[in-house]
Amino acid sequence: MNISLRDKPILKHILHILQGAIVGAGAILPGVSGGVLCVSFGIYQPMMALFSHPVKSFRKYYSLFIPFLAGWLAGFIFLAKVVELLFNASSVLAIALFVGLIGGTLPGLFREAGSKGSDRRSWTGFVLGMILLFTFLSVLNNSDATIIEADPWWFAFCGAVWGLSLVIPGLSSSSILIFMGLYQPMTSGIAALDFGVILPLLAGLAFTVILTARFVNNLYEKHFSLVSHTILGIVIASTLLILPEGFSSLTELLLAVICFSGGFLVSYFMDRSKV
Repeated sequence: MNISLRDKPILKHILHILQGAIVGAGAILPGVSGGVLCVSFGIYQPMMALFSHPVKSFRKYYSLFIPFLAGWLAGFIFLAKVVELLFNASSVLAIALFVGLIGGTLPGLFREAGSKGSDRRSWTGFVLGMILLFTFLSVLNNSDATIIEADPWWFAFCGAVWGLSLVIPGLSSSSILIFMGLYQPMTSGIAALDFGVILPLLAGLAFTVILTARFVNNLYEKHFSLVSHTILGIVIASTLLILPEGFSSLTELLLAVICFSGGFLVSYFMDRSKV
């Protein structure tokens, strides 16, 4: 006798909690797009509806959103503690692992970007997205602006960047925040349950998502290939700029290669299995 989740509301709520935990972890883990995970779990459209019409959509989907949000917070906070431990152990090896995680998603991102065809305009968007972001971040790296003192406004900026990764499937913004030196203080603050970090982070995330959800959704529907290829260029550019360098020894270099390879394989097979 087959029993569906519809017949077992408790099992359905547990499933939504687990899905929320995975998406929450994806908000912290570089190379993983919260938007893609939401698409995979069938949550993306209800989420976009919630952001566009909060009251109406919450009444319709509250049995989905409440357990999903609880799971999201649990995954978000737990993985932040893990990330903090990794950075405290070795920031070089942590970044090598994260670059591998991002790299492992690239084959799937290329495949997804071309799923509805591609043309010259799409690849122009890819090249421009990659060149413009690489140039912008390189200029930032060579100026005094790279010395950023993390404060509530910068944590709100972190939330805004992560909000975009929820709204735009395929966009993982961790590499940009790692490059700007904001990723580690942000995850440390989350792990310590520092509300001076968490509240502005959530405010920036909510503001960005509510402001951009409807526009981005329409843009994806009308120009999927162009938007997907442009995002792909942005992901590659931001990743190139955080490649670890200046290894202290041959042992550290070998460990970095192992971390990169492990991250790449985990991310690649997760993508292939459509987790």
